[in-house]
Amino acid sequence: MEYSRLLSQNLLPLSKPSKPWSCSLIKLCTPLLLFTAAFFVLSAYKKSAAPPQYYHNLFLKAGSNDSIAKHLKKLTQEPHVAGTPENFATADYVFSVFQSSGLDVHYRDYQVLLTYPLSRSISVSLPEGEVIPLKLEEDRIEDDPSTSNPKVIPTFHAYSPSGNVSASVVFANYGREQDYAILRDAGVDPKGAIVIAKYGKIYRGDIVDLAAKAGAVGIVVYSDPEDYGGNRTQGYYPHSKWLPPSGVQRGSIYSELGDPLTPGWPSVPDAEQLSVDDPRTKLPLIPSIPISAEDAALIMKSIGGSVAPAEWHGALDLPDYRLGRGPAVLNLHYKSNHTVTPIRDVFAVIEGSEEPDRYVLLGNHRDAWTFGAGDPNGGTATLLEMAQRLGKLIKRGWRPRRSIILCNWDAEEYALIGSTEWVEENYDLLFSSAVAYLNVDVAVSGPGFDPNSTPQLDDLVKEIANEVEDPDNPGKTIYESWVASIGDSPQPMGRLGGGGSDYAPFVQHAGIAATDFGLGRDFTVYHSIYDDYMWMATFGDPLFHRHVAVGAMWGLIALKLADATILPFNYSTYAHNLQLYVDVLETQLKASDAPSTRVSTLPLHKSIAELRKAAEYITKKAKEVGEGGNGELKLIRSLNDHLFMAERAFTDREGLPGNPWYKHLVYGPTNTNKYGTTSFPGIYDLIASMAAGANGNNNNNNSSKSWDDVQHQIWRVSRAIRRVALVLRGEFT
Repeated sequence: MEYSRLLSQNLLPLSKPSKPWSCSLIKLCTPLLLFTAAFFVLSAYKKSAAPPQYYHNLFLKAGSNDSIAKHLKKLTQEPHVAGTPENFATADYVFSVFQSSGLDVHYRDYQVLLTYPLSRSISVSLPEGEVIPLKLEEDRIEDDPSTSNPKVIPTFHAYSPSGNVSASVVFANYGREQDYAILRDAGVDPKGAIVIAKYGKIYRGDIVDLAAKAGAVGIVVYSDPEDYGGNRTQGYYPHSKWLPPSGVQRGSIYSELGDPLTPGWPSVPDAEQLSVDDPRTKLPLIPSIPISAEDAALIMKSIGGSVAPAEWHGALDLPDYRLGRGPAVLNLHYKSNHTVTPIRDVFAVIEGSEEPDRYVLLGNHRDAWTFGAGDPNGGTATLLEMAQRLGKLIKRGWRPRRSIILCNWDAEEYALIGSTEWVEENYDLLFSSAVAYLNVDVAVSGPGFDPNSTPQLDDLVKEIANEVEDPDNPGKTIYESWVASIGDSPQPMGRLGGGGSDYAPFVQHAGIAATDFGLGRDFTVYHSIYDDYMWMATFGDPLFHRHVAVGAMWGLIALKLADATILPFNYSTYAHNLQLYVDVLETQLKASDAPSTRVSTLPLHKSIAELRKAAEYITKKAKEVGEGGNGELKLIRSLNDHLFMAERAFTDREGLPGNPWYKHLVYGPTNTNKYGTTSFPGIYDLIASMAAGANGNNNNNNSSKSWDDVQHQIWRVSRAIRRVALVLRGEFT
C-alpha cells in the first residue's frame, strides 16, 4: 500500500475554525501533525515488513534448474559472435526476460572495431616437393546437430593482421619468454621463421606478441592433447568431455582492453576514433591462425633439428618433439575483415529503498565464439534465472537497501569491449558510488569451486559458500568441499590481476572491489565448436544443479552487499595478503641479486602496518555502530563509503609503467601474460625485464638506474597502501 494512502486513512479532515487564533494555531501545528502521523505510519509499515534474511532465504529456495536449462537452450540455438544478427537476437532475449521479471531494463550500444575472417589457408611444403594442405576445420559429430550448423565462424584469431608468409618452422613450446631463452641456448633463432606453439600457459595474445618480438613472421597455435585431450587416454567428445583432435580454440590476440580505436575513452556516438593503422591502437603485428592438434601433428612431423627438452613434449602421436628449423616450409595465408560495427550491453536495475545512489553490480557477457554453452552462456542463463528470482522477491514486497544492477556485456571475447566502454563512459559515477562488482563468466564446466576476489571480500565469499550445498557432495557445503580440496594452500583464493574477464576494467582501471567465480577447473572444449548445449547437458552439468548453486552464491553475495547495514568488507585480510606479496617480492629481489644499498622493501612493511591498524580501527567502529541497531543514518553512510572507497586508493592516475590505462598498483596484468595474476605488476615487470637483460636480451638493463626504477615503484605501491589506510580512518592528517 502506498504511503499517501496510509496517511489519508489515518488523518481526519480538520473542522472549520471558529476563531482567528485557532486558525493560526492549526496552520502552525499542521506540519508537526503531518510529520508525527507519517513517522508512526512509516514506523509501523517498516516493522511489518519482513527482515532481509527472510527474503534471502526465499531467494535461496527459489532456484530452478529447469529454468536455467531452458534459458541456455534458447541462448545456444545459434552461434552468436559479437556484431552478428544472431548475437543481437540474444540481446533481445535477455532484454525480454529482464522485462518479464518486472525489472527496469535498458540497453547501451557502442560502435567498435571487430574483425572477422575472410579467407585462410595453411600448407606444408616438404623438401621432396609434396605440398600438404591443412584441414583447418573441426569435425562434425553426427549425434550433435549443432556441430553441423553452417553459421559457425571459421577458426581464426580476432585482430590478426592479413598476411601471406612462407618460412621454415620453429617449435616454441608454450611461447613464453623462458621458452625463447631455451631456444636461444639451443642455438635456434626464430627470426624470419613461422613459430608453432601450444596453448595453455599464457594469454594467446602474448604468445603472438612474444613471437613477433623474437622476429617471427607468423605463428600458429594449437591445443595439445596433453592439456586439452586427456593425454589421449580417455577418449574424446562425444564419448568423453575432452576436446577432439580436430578441435580448435578460437580467440582474440589483442593485448589491450576495450575498443582499439578509442583507447582510454568510450566509443560513444561521434567519439574521436583512431585509424586502424595508427600505432596507438597496438594491434598485433604478425599473422596468426589457431589450429587443431590433428593439423599440428602434420607440421611437427615435418620439423627437424634438435630434440626438444623432455618437458616440452606433449601428447601428439610423434616419436619426438623437435625444435626446428626446417627442413619443411610452412605457407600461411590469412585475410581479415576489420570493420566498425555496433555492439549492445543490456542492463536491469532494481532501485534501492534507502541508498538508491549506491550500486551493487552483477555482470556476465553474452557473446560467444561459437554456441557458448560454457563460455559464457551458462553464466547468462544463470543471470536470467537470478533475475526471475529477484522479480519474485519484489512481488513479495522486497526492495534492497542499495540499488542492484544486472549487466549483460557484449564483445567480451574480442577485448572485454562492452564492459570496458561502459566503465570508461561511467567512470566518475562508478568511482563515487559503486560498492562492488560480481562477475561470473564460465559459470560451470564441471565440479570444483574456483573463487577469485579482491581480498576484502574473501570472508563474504567463504560465508556464502558455506550456506550453499555442494551439488556434487550431498550433505556438504561448497565451502566444506573446497577447503578439503585445497589442503594447506597459503593463498587459496584466486586474485583478479589478469585480464581474463569483465572484472578487469572494474578492478584494474576503476579500483572497484570485485569477485569472479564458477564451478569447474577443466574447460576442455573452450572456444571450440563443441562448446554447445549437448556438451553441457552431457558432461558439464547434466542436471543443471551446478548452475543453480552458482546462481545461489552469486545472488546471495549480491543480496548481502545490497541489504547489509554495514558493508561486510574485511581489510585485515587485505593487509595479510599484501604482506604475503611482499614476502614473495623479497624472494624475487634476492634471486635477482638486487643491491640492498639501492632497493629496500621497508616502505612496504611500514605502510602495511599502517593499513593493518586502520583495518582494526574501522572493524571496531563498524562493530560499535552495528551493536547500536541501525545507528545514525549519516554515520552508517559515512562508514560504508570509507569501506568501499578504500579500494579506489590502490589506484594511481599515472597507471602502470608503460601501460597507464591499468591504474591498480597491486592487481594488474604483466607485460608478458595478460591472463596471469601477479601482485605488484609494475615492480614485477621491471625485475623480469632485468632478468631478461641478464639472459642476453638487453645488456644494459641490470644497471643502477634500473634498480632505482624498482625502488620508485616500491615507493608508489607503499604510498597507495598508505592512502587506503587514510581512507579507512576517515580523518585528515
